Amino acid sequence: MAVKKKCFSKVGIIGGSKAYLTIDKSWGKQISRKIIKTPFGNSAPLYIYEKDGIHFAFISRHGEKGYDVSAPFVNYRANIWALKEIGVERIVSWSGPGIINISKFKVADIVLPDDIIDETKTRKNTFFENKGIGFVRQNPVFCPDLADMVYNCAKKMKINVKKGGVYVCTEGPRLETAAEIKMYKILGADLVGMTLAPECFLARELEICYQPICYLTNVAEGIGRKKSFQSGILFEGMQNKDEAVKVQETLEKIPSLIFRFIKENYAKERKCSCKDYMLRYKKSGILSDNWKDWFK
Repeated sequence: MAVKKKCFSKVGIIGGSKAYLTIDKSWGKQISRKIIKTPFGNSAPLYIYEKDGIHFAFISRHGEKGYDVSAPFVNYRANIWALKEIGVERIVSWSGPGIINISKFKVADIVLPDDIIDETKTRKNTFFENKGIGFVRQNPVFCPDLADMVYNCAKKMKINVKKGGVYVCTEGPRLETAAEIKMYKILGADLVGMTLAPECFLARELEICYQPICYLTNVAEGIGRKKSFQSGILFEGMQNKDEAVKVQETLEKIPSLIFRFIKENYAKERKCSCKDYMLRYKKSGILSDNWKDWFK
């Protein structure tokens, strides 16, 4: 079934680990499912859902059956392009990073970070390869208006959400060494994960608002209590049983929080700077107002 923009809320959701478990359960009625062909390859399956008369888009970043695609191999450019193509103006993603700053955060917290350190090495991090385009400011790197919207919804739902924090994005798929975590701590990182870069930078290049919701899964390597190795389980002992239960309880809150955000804000016009990040290139005539013409 074709997607009609007039019934679409212009909100896109990028689900992180275990997002596939919410498909057809938390998001309402599935209107369509498609894989969009882009100049950068095929997107992940993109769903349009309807709930309470509101339509929105959903992509499961890592797959639909399990953790099928690890962070370094996600086609971030195709996914962001696909969301732009169907009219998305705001993206909320979720991600499950570890904790570096244990004085500020604890396992199972929900956090809205406000900055990022990009430590990835091999990922395609721009739409404008071999062009003189993309020299744009990265402060604030995430949309503050979007963060406020999510935070205010959480308060109304009495969900404890913390604002602020620096997320360091590593290459993966391996976890970090204790020495690397020590280095990131010195650099000022609070959280460590593998998924927000280059996703956030690509959204900016297409003038889409972007804000991650992070649910904190474990304490990073070399931080806090000594963690003995346990074979055959997730994180090999970096997350204990009690923490696993708390994280699952937190994860189950995220779909309802995101939908509350959509319901309250889907029709609001954007007043933030995100919509004008390529304006300098448009004013100079390098780019047209039609974003698809940028790539011809």
